[in-house]
Amino acid sequence: MAEIARELSEYLDDMALNILMVEPGDLSVVGALLELTEQLVAEAGKQEGQGMILSMAKSFNAALQKIIMGDLPDSAENFDRLGQCVVQMQEVARKGGEVDEAANRLFRENMTAVGFAVEEQAGPPSEAEPAAAQSPAAPPAPEPAAPSASAKAEKGGAVDLDFLQDKDLLAGFVAESFEHLESIEVNILDLEQDPGNSDIINNIFRTFHTIKGVSGFLNLKKINELSHITENLLDDVRNGKREMDSDVIDVVLGVGDYLREMVQNVKDVLEKGPDVYRDYGISQFVERVKAVQSGQGEAAPAVLQLDEEDEESSSAEAEADVPPAVAPQGRSSAAAQPAAGSQPAAARANGPAARSRIGESIKVDIDKLDGLVNAVGELVIMQSLVRQNPLVSRLADPKLNRDFSQLARITTELQRTAMAMRMVPIRQTFQKMTRLVRDLSKKTGKTVDLIMVGEETEVDRNMVDSIYDPLVHMIRNSVDHGVQSPDAREKVGKPRTGSVYLRAYQKGGNIVIEIEDDGEGLNTPKIRKKALERGLISEGDNLTDHDIQNLVFLPGFSTADKITDVSGRGVGMDVVKKAVEKLRGKVDVSSEAGKGSIFTIRLPLTLAIIDGIIVRIGMERYIIPTIAIQESIRPKREEYNTVYGKGEALMIRDRLVPIIRLYEIFGVEPTYTDPCEALVVVVENEGVQRALMVDELLGKQEVVIKSLGGYLKDTKGVAGGTILGDGRVGLILDLASLLAIERSSAEAAATAEGEMF
Repeated sequence: MAEIARELSEYLDDMALNILMVEPGDLSVVGALLELTEQLVAEAGKQEGQGMILSMAKSFNAALQKIIMGDLPDSAENFDRLGQCVVQMQEVARKGGEVDEAANRLFRENMTAVGFAVEEQAGPPSEAEPAAAQSPAAPPAPEPAAPSASAKAEKGGAVDLDFLQDKDLLAGFVAESFEHLESIEVNILDLEQDPGNSDIINNIFRTFHTIKGVSGFLNLKKINELSHITENLLDDVRNGKREMDSDVIDVVLGVGDYLREMVQNVKDVLEKGPDVYRDYGISQFVERVKAVQSGQGEAAPAVLQLDEEDEESSSAEAEADVPPAVAPQGRSSAAAQPAAGSQPAAARANGPAARSRIGESIKVDIDKLDGLVNAVGELVIMQSLVRQNPLVSRLADPKLNRDFSQLARITTELQRTAMAMRMVPIRQTFQKMTRLVRDLSKKTGKTVDLIMVGEETEVDRNMVDSIYDPLVHMIRNSVDHGVQSPDAREKVGKPRTGSVYLRAYQKGGNIVIEIEDDGEGLNTPKIRKKALERGLISEGDNLTDHDIQNLVFLPGFSTADKITDVSGRGVGMDVVKKAVEKLRGKVDVSSEAGKGSIFTIRLPLTLAIIDGIIVRIGMERYIIPTIAIQESIRPKREEYNTVYGKGEALMIRDRLVPIIRLYEIFGVEPTYTDPCEALVVVVENEGVQRALMVDELLGKQEVVIKSLGGYLKDTKGVAGGTILGDGRVGLILDLASLLAIERSSAEAAATAEGEMF
């Protein structure tokens, strides 16, 4: 049952992160949220004892579909309430799916506030409908944007997809267009800092010109027409016929977003077939660009409808044609135009001149790159196996030894180069935050500068996408809840313009990302009071301010009253922490009242290699990640204690640290069963210390992580495996899972003792 709850919790954590990304009027993220909800319904429907989660998930799914179809408002308030609904489902999942009347009541209240009556949705699936509810991979409802090709065919309309004649050329256009559109956003935001820079204007113009030319050749008429009209606007700007101002910037950003959605649909057609094609209307976009070009500013309506060819479609389909972030949400001159002299140094340093120094590169298929990295890892392991072969090691040939040394240097360099190929600059992820801060500033009426440092810092390619959602959540908190309004800042003697610093740098074997704001900081006394009310701490606990501040990362901490600087859609910061920990990282916060907060994320340099200490238990080898190790000792007899209800513990540095006997968890015959004869390795995970009992420390080593696969992939307490130099398989310990096993065992033992007495 615990394993089932864990799987459901993972779906809910992903839903929590996705719902944080949703903005009113932008349904681009709702499709992914809907897919996760469908998967949650399917998974809960397959398991016994999960009727409450299933009923909640089905209600949530139905409400989300009504929002997509336009039957319910897609307002910020509704998505906030849906976020609270996710929190209530998380509460039920944390309790293993048992009936929780309090969570159920709050869930119903929030759904009613959204405008959806929970009674409309049936409870657990009946025997007559097992397939619909229990399908392991139920397809998500298509994201409404415009009528699909199949819908048009049913109405008798002809669907002209002649752009599919050359699919290879079309695939190249899609890949290049995404890069071009990314550069448009980066350049337009640079231009906002330096409106008179003709080089940036020319760069944006050439990008639209390229998209226009290739799309015309491929007969992508709508993309061609929209790119052409925007190109004309930029041509007027670069020729001095039209000034570069916030109206031009807003419309170009909106066009870029809409073109990205259209190109994504072309990609979907290539991958899934013509049935997913959507005929996007652009007539009102064209009108708005022309209005801005003629100097009429916001003459066009903010909410776009489908073009004239789709007038017969339903109102829900019409509303779905709204492109993300196309309409300015209020006009704040202070937010739209940064104060003089406030241009961030990072923006100046990473402008067009800096980007022009990028070296030549080629595109390589990701699967081929991963295959190369795996092959090099196998080569390193095999070289070590041959070198340590007893027959080879007995040969006292100087030339053979020199050859082996040279081979070791070559394989090490090859491995270093292969791993470096997986590393990409974090610049692309950071630059997306610039747009986020700009939009949030306009929405909240604040003036905020985002100052980025260390954009060239390289991270593992697999981390880039995974770290995006946690960063968005923390940046949003810093701008929306950390930085005060201009008037409030002025009253406390701060400049009206707030600052958010986004830094990245390498430290030791880790990548460190910091998000710092100069706002009001965390309300530590209020956090402590809330933690006491929820039973997370007791009055007698001797906690520092730093310990109390990091309580905001505990699950369910923000389910009620919002805490200063960490609120947001009721989901809580625990989803950020879980997302970071999936990457084998850590996150914490430090804050000073009135001065601001610093959120720090520490990630391993690469997901493919881990730095660990090899330990022996009996005849088996295990690897403990070095990042979690605090010290290793051989306990003295006087340091050993048994605590009633808590088992064995060691007094280490005036603190009782419980002992975990690893040989009991893994069913291994140990050399020592007395902790005072064995060694203990003190590790820390999420602020919790434990002493792992082992027989021997064999040394420190960087190891290539291998997935256990098959039936072993879900083994408790194990994160993966590796092949050691002597050919043995070593298991890499998962400390979070080990601590969970230890807590479960301790609770079971305490319950058994209570029943005895």
